[in-house]
Amino acid sequence: MEQEKQNPLTPLSEVGEFGLIEKIRANVVNTAPQTIFGIGDDAAVLDSKGQKTLISTDCLVEGIHFDLSYVPMKHLGYKAVVVNLSDIFAMNAKPAQILVTLAASSRYTLEAIDELYEGIFAACQAYGVDLVGGDTSSIPKGLVLSITVLGYADEASVVYRNGARLNDIICVSGDLGGAYAGLQLLEREKRIFMENSAVQPDLTGFDYILERQLKPEARKDVVDLFARLGIKPTAMIDVSDGLASEINHICKESACGARIFDERIPVDPQSVILLEEMKVNPTLAALNGGEDYELLFTISPTDYEKIKAEKGISFIGFITPPEFGVKLETRDGIQHNLEAKGWNAFGKE
Repeated sequence: MEQEKQNPLTPLSEVGEFGLIEKIRANVVNTAPQTIFGIGDDAAVLDSKGQKTLISTDCLVEGIHFDLSYVPMKHLGYKAVVVNLSDIFAMNAKPAQILVTLAASSRYTLEAIDELYEGIFAACQAYGVDLVGGDTSSIPKGLVLSITVLGYADEASVVYRNGARLNDIICVSGDLGGAYAGLQLLEREKRIFMENSAVQPDLTGFDYILERQLKPEARKDVVDLFARLGIKPTAMIDVSDGLASEINHICKESACGARIFDERIPVDPQSVILLEEMKVNPTLAALNGGEDYELLFTISPTDYEKIKAEKGISFIGFITPPEFGVKLETRDGIQHNLEAKGWNAFGKE
């Protein structure tokens, strides 16, 4: 409280929309070769030099996608950028520019928005992308953050969801279920604190899963690996809604089936410990938890030798005829239909 008296917080109403935009613009340094002109006019000017341009957007809404009682503003800004970049990497392309649309209620201060943009700028710097524009607005309650990302790739390099073929090998980067485990931990500690504020949250020993939830990373390194090894996946998608949902997307678009082996699904030991403590099946968390932002992809069997020795890539199944359906085979050899049960933005209230 004493510090707030010495450094009073600045209401956004004091600087206004254009003052906020100028403050953001003052911190922007553009580095992508396609960026001709960024913030400061009616539109950004980009030059794709004959490449294909890829565009994706994602919206984060307070109370739906994030809870500011345990999500720091800086982490929110970073994550908002990363989840959009992940969509571009999932097309085997490289992101280059983002636009940020922010709507905030009057309860937010300039200092809080500064923290948010610190995270946005940190993500831009980490992944080499430029902030070239966006929009700001006020809303009656809460905060809404929407990011639009532009990426580029040669036409021959772009990977879609619809290219999986019979006998292709199904692969996934990293591990799954960690973000869900981190969310469950944060929600548990919040509940305990709300019931008794004298009990401070205990997050000791769970740094990895907390980072998976609060500060995920997009898998640029995997796209770089493909280029280095001379591999082009036949189909690819990022794991935002859970493995079950994503493999069903690939199978639907590719008109094929899939067989996934339970024992091959990668789950980090820290996730297993926390999930089992909370009586959650780790495999179900990997299948339906979401927010891992790993890359799920299929490769031709002829590319297996190129990638089999790479650490952090798991081979979890293979593509089957469409009449086989999408199946999960358990450790005892029993096969189950693998249905998408991940995040649904318009689920029942």
